[in-house]
Amino acid sequence: MPLFLWMSGALASFCILAIGARELSGQLSVAQSLCIRSAIGLIFLSGIYFFRFRYLNKSRQKLLSPPQQVKVIKLHLFRNVFHFIAQYGWFFGIGLLPLAEVFALEFTVPIWTLLIASFFLNEKVTTNKVIAIFLGTLGVLVIVQPGYALIDSASIAVLGSAICFAISHTATKALSTSQSPLTILLFMCIIQLPLGLVLSLSTWVWPEGLQWFWLVVIGLSALSAHYCLAKAMQFTEVTTIITLDFLRLPLIALVGVSFYGEAVELPLLVGGALMIIANLIGVRDLKLSRKKA
Repeated sequence: MPLFLWMSGALASFCILAIGARELSGQLSVAQSLCIRSAIGLIFLSGIYFFRFRYLNKSRQKLLSPPQQVKVIKLHLFRNVFHFIAQYGWFFGIGLLPLAEVFALEFTVPIWTLLIASFFLNEKVTTNKVIAIFLGTLGVLVIVQPGYALIDSASIAVLGSAICFAISHTATKALSTSQSPLTILLFMCIIQLPLGLVLSLSTWVWPEGLQWFWLVVIGLSALSAHYCLAKAMQFTEVTTIITLDFLRLPLIALVGVSFYGEAVELPLLVGGALMIIANLIGVRDLKLSRKKA
């Protein structure tokens, strides 16, 4: 039951985040939206930390040695630069593509992670990994349809964001050994706020009225999505979480059809199915490798 509740929270949060990004598309720059999102998240998390340490007497994380602290801070910087780029491409794509297509292309993240782990972490390249990468790539080609229509910049941006998300997830996994989910989120807001501010200064426009509402929605739903996923992982394996996360595709397709009149076309369904199969094969390969270890 707790797993169902946390995953429901994560799925709902991602869908709400996408709606918020779509509503602000064309009104505020992506960089400004990300900047204000980080500011809202920083205010919210600072309040949580103050309450925990001031009134609940929660002990702080174990102190690391100075060299370890430097290494962790560098890893936070590395993670958040790539995460910011990933979020930028994701927000950019949401403003131009059907929501279901953005989420479908985002599901290439596990496939890129397989490639990154194989080439940069010297992980073994298995038959299942090769099949997963092939089917995932085929799914992307079916969705973007190269040769039939020009591959637009939005699709390329979302694919690029998926690669950056894969790099960011790898860094998050390394950080999780010494950092709590709240600390990782706090560093995310602290580092990404100035990045968004610098990139948005030339086009800065003060939000008005309903725009503030959607900015708060984006800020809180982003935190909620990451926190719910982290909590869900406490109740089951990561592989199970990845499988359940596929429910985002039909959910966001329903949102797109209901609220924005988006059509769910056959290439999207076929490509999405191929990528889901590819990820399931990757999950099976991960489970087999764990059993052998």
